[in-house]
Amino acid sequence: MNLNQVTISVLDVEKSIMFYQSLGLNLIVHSTKHYARFECGNGATFSLHYVDELRENHGTWIYFEVDNVDEQVKILQTKGIVFEELPNDKPWLWRESRLKDFDNNLIIIYHAGENRLNPPWKIKN
Repeated sequence: MNLNQVTISVLDVEKSIMFYQSLGLNLIVHSTKHYARFECGNGATFSLHYVDELRENHGTWIYFEVDNVDEQVKILQTKGIVFEELPNDKPWLWRESRLKDFDNNLIIIYHAGENRLNPPWKIKN
């Protein structure tokens, strides 16, 4: 099974489109005021779906992998993007930086490389 599409709930599709475009996502569908879809670099898609209100304790974690986290964060900072956590190495062997969108979704800009699928503690079959 291949994961190739993720949809998140947002309160303002137009505002969210601008935010995710500023992160570098390529808008490919904006058919109504309630929906938009982006193409990611690997061919997967990411979409926004309008809701009247967000559920309590709402929050989705969205991971976007890049080759160089530090460089990408610097680029995004020049666009006015504010990060809650600057690039740092995690115990799970990923380099990450974190920010939130307008709807409190957590966005992780990261690089895991080989460690995403093959960490040293991977279960052996």
